[in-house]
Amino acid sequence: MLINELLEKRRMTKYRLSKESGVPQATVNDICSGKADMERCTAGTLYRIAKVLGVSVEEILESAKSDHRASFETFKSNICHRIKDMGDVEFMLGVLASDEIQSLYNKRWYPEALYLLAMLDYLSRVNDIPLCTRYDGLRTKKLSNPIYPIGVRLTSEVMDSDEPLKRAEQECIPEFRRFNIIESEVRNVV
Repeated sequence: MLINELLEKRRMTKYRLSKESGVPQATVNDICSGKADMERCTAGTLYRIAKVLGVSVEEILESAKSDHRASFETFKSNICHRIKDMGDVEFMLGVLASDEIQSLYNKRWYPEALYLLAMLDYLSRVNDIPLCTRYDGLRTKKLSNPIYPIGVRLTSEVMDSDEPLKRAEQECIPEFRRFNIIESEVRNVV
């Protein structure tokens, strides 16, 4: 959320924001935790917070809309559909132009950021395009636990066996495996 990012950037506490804006601390806490719906906050509340943070009310509201986090499976599906609709190269250009990977990482949405980076690297390889060096720092990161596709996890549960997980790891696309994301099929979307 933009407000949390701005607080961190300015080394400002929620308490200080409350005092300087005149917005009750409980309200500031609710807004920062996502408990309060930004669109239901009064214009005066948003204005006072925006003024202290040096941004517009519109920026705060836009940020609130873009902070909705879908499930990881939905995110993956959306990415695969975007690629199918746009084509590999147009998709890559769009991701690079928007700096979507860094934006997701800054939100601490690590699985999404690393999945998108893996996809960018995968598409670079299959299209024989050099890797973008902008994300070399992120390429050293790795999720602490592997993330398996939901179908693989369900199969493993139903069979009461780790065999489907091991098979998925063996068939995994290397660019995804690097980040501990077990993914073998990114092209077969309907």
